[in-house]
Amino acid sequence: TRPDVIQEIHESFLRVGADAVETDSFGSNKLVLSEFDLQDETYELARMSAEVARAACDKHSTSDKPRFVLGSMGPGTKLISLGQTNWDVLHDSYREQARGLIDGGTDAFLLETCQDILQVKCAVNACLDALEEKGRSIDDIPIMVSVTIEQMGTMLTGTSIEAAAHALARYPILSLGLNCATGPVEMAEHIAWLCKHWPRHVTVYPNAGLPVLVEGRTEYPLKPGAMAEAVQRFVEHDGVGLVGGCCGTTPEHIGALAEMVNDRPPIERTRAPFRASATSLYAPTELRQDNSFLIVGERCNASGSRKFKKLLEAEDWDEIISMAKQQVREGSHILDVNVDYAGRNNADDMREIVMRLVRQVDAPLMLDSTQVATIEAGLKCASGRCIINSANFEDGEEKFDAICEIARTYNASLVIGTIDEDQEAAMARTADRKLAIATRAIERAQQQHNLSVEDLFIDPLVLPISTGMDADRRSALELIEGTRRIAEAFPDVQITCGLSNVSFGLKPPARVVLNSVFLHELTEAGMTSAIVHASKILPLAKIDEAHKLAALDLIYDRRSEANGGTGLPPAAERDYDIEDDFDPLQAFIELFKDVESAATGPRVEDLTLEERLQRHIIDGEKQGLEACLDEAMQAYPPLTIINEHLLAGMKVVGELFGSGQMQLPFVLQSAEVMKKAVAYLEPHLDRVEGETKGKMVLATVKGDVHDIGKNLVDIILSNNGYTVYNIGIKQPLSNIVEKWKETDAHAIGMSGLLVKSVNVMEEYLKELNEQGITVPVVLGGAALTRHYCEDYLRSIYKGPLYYGRDAFEGLRTMDHIADGKTDVLHAEIEERLAKRAKAAETTREALESTADSDDAVAAGTSGDTSGGGGTATAVETKVRSDVSTEVDIPGAPFWGDR
Repeated sequence: TRPDVIQEIHESFLRVGADAVETDSFGSNKLVLSEFDLQDETYELARMSAEVARAACDKHSTSDKPRFVLGSMGPGTKLISLGQTNWDVLHDSYREQARGLIDGGTDAFLLETCQDILQVKCAVNACLDALEEKGRSIDDIPIMVSVTIEQMGTMLTGTSIEAAAHALARYPILSLGLNCATGPVEMAEHIAWLCKHWPRHVTVYPNAGLPVLVEGRTEYPLKPGAMAEAVQRFVEHDGVGLVGGCCGTTPEHIGALAEMVNDRPPIERTRAPFRASATSLYAPTELRQDNSFLIVGERCNASGSRKFKKLLEAEDWDEIISMAKQQVREGSHILDVNVDYAGRNNADDMREIVMRLVRQVDAPLMLDSTQVATIEAGLKCASGRCIINSANFEDGEEKFDAICEIARTYNASLVIGTIDEDQEAAMARTADRKLAIATRAIERAQQQHNLSVEDLFIDPLVLPISTGMDADRRSALELIEGTRRIAEAFPDVQITCGLSNVSFGLKPPARVVLNSVFLHELTEAGMTSAIVHASKILPLAKIDEAHKLAALDLIYDRRSEANGGTGLPPAAERDYDIEDDFDPLQAFIELFKDVESAATGPRVEDLTLEERLQRHIIDGEKQGLEACLDEAMQAYPPLTIINEHLLAGMKVVGELFGSGQMQLPFVLQSAEVMKKAVAYLEPHLDRVEGETKGKMVLATVKGDVHDIGKNLVDIILSNNGYTVYNIGIKQPLSNIVEKWKETDAHAIGMSGLLVKSVNVMEEYLKELNEQGITVPVVLGGAALTRHYCEDYLRSIYKGPLYYGRDAFEGLRTMDHIADGKTDVLHAEIEERLAKRAKAAETTREALESTADSDDAVAAGTSGDTSGGGGTATAVETKVRSDVSTEVDIPGAPFWGDR
């Protein structure tokens, strides 16, 4: 009604140096306007808002300083992830708004203040469709996205900035950034992460601080100069390319920002790897796991689970959610969901289950169906980033292309089965065929549909070797070889399989053994993922040797060549000979004829007390644990039980895991038993009574779920007179700082087991510097070394920084901090650094001397010419004196020895 007023507001910002202004169309999408019976005005309001901004920008544009119109598209009033609206309604709402903005002359779309990642995905697709309808492209009108991270550290629906970035990674958007909800200080941690990982432009336009009530009015306290100073670090330090202001910002704020930027070029950002991931609504999961294969839980499958099928028939949604949660507890990273069931509306079932899963289970989903409509129904409800299972060439390239397009539309990863149009042998049985079809599929997905190879999963097909048919005998061997060839040809592609099909029809104990041994062989060959029932996989260390060898005979078809087998020699000595008429399938079946469960090594009753304590941890066995601990406390103090026996068991677990003999679910089981044992022993530990000696805030850093070491620190400090605020795992720095300020703690302790956690700790230390916080920090964790902490990390943190090798070193460090005697700790650190530097110099001199001697030999003379001979003097290289020779080199995941 007053475009002149709106244009004047735009011009007030342009006059002080703004390069771009937003259209006054934040809420002008059809869904919002329908609340005021104005839905029919959607297009016109959007068009007019763009025209007004266009007129202002054209008036102030020069050849040296063009001005741009950003078409504002807000989040609306209904959250799709919470079921308040649906994809089709929201898509139509945004598309109509986008059409108006295009016709009004917008230079870019700005999807801003986004609170729901599924809403963002829908809006991006609406913009793309509107561009296509208008004959335009993202080269003409790019798409910018800005999400809102609340003070709690996530988007309103609980999505972390990492999950948001991965959920949007493959969309053709120009930039990703933050706006609204908070001021610049609260955004710092999230902007730092984006600038380090997001591969394209990063934007930030915060509020003028956190709002306060003054005489009943909401005011934003951050003044223009202070805001420009706070935002400056994003430009100079992090590499943000576009800055601006949101709520509470005035032309004076924008003028201060323009003066601060002053046409400076963006800095070169330091990039960390942005690894392909799936995401739940809440957090990402990398498709290529560092210390495990990617575990896809198989039980929510109407085709493979009788229990799930019955629950689906009964529409017992709550029990289905419980089944999904149980799989996550057992170690599944991803959940496969298959509702293909004749006689039911599969699309409705998929929609119903996915809507519940995304809100109640923190795991990404693999949507599994032969029907395109069923998969798409799930994707329209799935916040985060899913995996589609699957595409193939069985029905020709048309259906393959259709599924690839769906993957692109919804930014999903894609499983591709090695099946083609061959009428007689569609399913690839040989390694040659598996590689050929995989190659064709990968190339078509990349070249025709612009899908990234890291987002593709090749399923080379697990076929049963349990039928006794000659055609099936080599299926496992061919799969292993096919996996190896695909991994070599396409090292970045993911490779997955439905594991349990290999043992179809065998007795349950036999299936457990065969599946477990086969999985080990596949992962050794390059398999990166498997669809499995995690609790029914055994680590190799728990499988009876005879059972394991029999499984290998079957997998590698060690019949004689005359009998049609491979004639491969046995992998190890065994108590029996392989005769010409040896049939590994019959031998395997016979071995399990009277077996009710898979053999798992020596009987517990035959072990010593100390061995039993360790076996409880190694086997993840809770049964009888408390009785064993009671017996142990008759012989040992509780701390001795923890340090010398329970942690010794965890060290074995780490070694088995690192060598591939134990899978992640069993590591988690062992960790749970360890926690239970420590909790049982804790009341029996000696406790120092009286007033608190000091306070520590303790946390596992963001992205890391490991807490055994952290919890031991908590127990040791708490029982020695300290107050510990243990705030848990996966903690952003904002939570840690908030608790520190609340408690006025003497120190902050940060823990993490993963290698990437060390990088997170570094980011946290830099952010503490930026916030002017110099509290003593103690760092610990398996991947962190003393030298890296005391040399590099200590050099970048402005406050005192200490390394905690274990709980007892943490206790000693806290004693010195609480007593104000940290000069002792600093002197020890300097002594260690000097000692290491001296040893390095000695080694360097020795190497140089060796090189000089080698040169002398090459010239045919001695290093000492007085002798007249031609023999070089040997130089003995000294061992670095600060390297401990008492500790074995640990295997991943580096549990440590105490």
